[in-house]
Amino acid sequence: MSKVLILYYSTYGHIETMAYSVAEGARAAGAEVTVKRVPETAPEAIAKSAHFKLDQSAPIATVAELPNYDAIIIGCPTRFGRMPSQMSSFLDQAGGLWAKGALNGKVGAHLPQRPHSMAGRKSRCFPSLPICCISA
Repeated sequence: MSKVLILYYSTYGHIETMAYSVAEGARAAGAEVTVKRVPETAPEAIAKSAHFKLDQSAPIATVAELPNYDAIIIGCPTRFGRMPSQMSSFLDQAGGLWAKGALNGKVGAHLPQRPHSMAGRKSRCFPSLPICCISA
């Protein structure tokens, strides 16, 4: 049975909902699925004043656990045409794993998102494509 990590960042809960939907589908296909999120880096006062969804049930992931999975599915919104700093910061910390080859052979994927009126359809997944090519 394949072990799948669905790793997400969700400001308002939309990506969180998508992550759990993808988890349900992967489980139905026979995978062992874990859903985790990256830590929020915005100060709590700012996050609360901006109405971030801070009561998400998924546990916080650690970089050290990434090699424990056969596949990693990343879900995050885009901000100004790139992934949000919370996800970027988390993945930047995985550089040591990448350098040691600990992520070689992993299957990578990105949760699709609906296109925004300000961005082309193809550009929505571009920020995560290099991350999803971890088996290359």
